[in-house]
Amino acid sequence: MVSDNINIKIESLFSFVNEEEFNNQKIKIKEKLNNIDKYNDIYKDSLGWINPLKYTNTSSLDDINRVATKIKELGSVLVLIGIGGSNQGARAIIEALDIESSCSVIWAGNNLSSHEAQRVLNSIGDRNFCIDVIAKNFETVEPGLAFRIFRDALIKKYGDSYRERVFCTGTKDSYFNRLCTKEKYTFLEFPEDLGGRFSIFSPVGLLPIAVSSINIHKLCSGLRQLANSINKSENLIDYIAFRTLLGNKGYPLEMMSFFEDRLFRFGKWWMQLIGESEGKDNKGIFPVIGNFSEDLHSIGQFIQEGNPIIFETFIKILNQKDTIKLEKNGVEDHFDYVNNKSLLSVNKISEMATIKAHSQRLPVCVFEIDKMDERTIGSLMYFYMYSTYISCLAIDVNPFNQMGVELYKKWMFEGLGKTKKS
Repeated sequence: MVSDNINIKIESLFSFVNEEEFNNQKIKIKEKLNNIDKYNDIYKDSLGWINPLKYTNTSSLDDINRVATKIKELGSVLVLIGIGGSNQGARAIIEALDIESSCSVIWAGNNLSSHEAQRVLNSIGDRNFCIDVIAKNFETVEPGLAFRIFRDALIKKYGDSYRERVFCTGTKDSYFNRLCTKEKYTFLEFPEDLGGRFSIFSPVGLLPIAVSSINIHKLCSGLRQLANSINKSENLIDYIAFRTLLGNKGYPLEMMSFFEDRLFRFGKWWMQLIGESEGKDNKGIFPVIGNFSEDLHSIGQFIQEGNPIIFETFIKILNQKDTIKLEKNGVEDHFDYVNNKSLLSVNKISEMATIKAHSQRLPVCVFEIDKMDERTIGSLMYFYMYSTYISCLAIDVNPFNQMGVELYKKWMFEGLGKTKKS
C-alpha cells in the first residue's frame, strides 16, 4: 500500500513477462533507492519538491491563503496565465476535486489561438477579475502574449488601479521580478530549485488552488505523510519495476486510464511529467491517456486487437457519491436491465469489465483510491513525481532538463524576428 488511502495492484503481468525478470528488475530499482543520497546530491538544484516541508510549512501556506483571500475579495474570476508545468498541476487538482468557490479559475496563456483568447475574454463578461501570471524566466511566448492581452483588458476596465489585480509568480531577482517591482504588481516567488512540472506544491500551484477554495493544508498533509515513508514502499518499487521492465520488453506506451472525466487534467499533468522527464537520449515511455468510457468507443478497438505496444495504468476511485438513480419512467426504451440501478454502479461495472478485458490483452496496473479528496490527491501527485524521478534514474536520464522543448523555439523566434535585445 502506498499510503492508507492509495493501493496499487498489478494485474496479469506474468502473462506477458516471467516472474524472474520482474524480480530482477525490482532488485535494480532497490539499488537506486539504496543509493538515493548520491542521486539527491547530483540533482540537488532541482529537488526543492522532495522535502515537502520546504515550501508547504504552515507559515508558507498561511501566506498563500492570505493572497488568495485578497484575490477573492477583488473579484469572482482569476485568469491563470501560464503554460506547461506552470498551470497543469493546479488545473489537475482543481478539476479533480471540483469544489465550489466564490472565485472561478480560468486558463489562458497555454496556447497561441486568437479564438481561444477571445473566448476567455468573453467568458469573463462583466465580472470583476484578477490575473496570476506564472513565468519562471518570462521568455516563453504564450504566457508573455497572454499577459499583454489580459493586462490590457484590466487597464481598460479599472484604469490605473488595475495594478492591484495583477499577481505574478516568477524567479526572484529576475527581469520579471524587477518588472513587477517597477509596476507595483504583487510578486510571489517561483523557487529556483523547482522545475515547472515539479512546482505544484509551491506558490506556483498552491495560489490558484487556494483561490478555488481547496484546503491547501489538507492537500499538503497528504504529500507530507507519503514523503516520510516512500522509500520503503513496496508498491513504489513494484510500480517502477512494472513500467521500466515493460519498456524494455517492447511496450513503449503507457496509458493512464480512468472512468471519471474530472481526471482528464490529472492525466494531462501526468503526460507532461513523464514526457518531459523521461523523453531523452532516445529513451523513455510515451505517456497517453484513456478517458473512459468515451475513449472505449474510439481507441478501444485498437487496444483490444491492434498492435500490442501499450501497457495500462488505471486510476480507480472506490468511494464516490451515488446520486443519480435510473428509474423506469413508463417509456419502453429497451434499457429495463438497468432499472433501479444507479449511474455510478453502471459506470463501475463498465470499469470492471474494461479492466478484465484489457488485462487479457495487455499488462495492467490499478491504482485504487479510497476517495478523491485533498489529502488523497496530494499523496497521489507526490507518488507520481517521486516514481518519475526514480524511473529516470533507472534508465539513466536526467529527470529535470528538457532541452528538446527549446528546439522549436529557435525557428519560432526567427519567424517572429526576435533578436537578443528584443
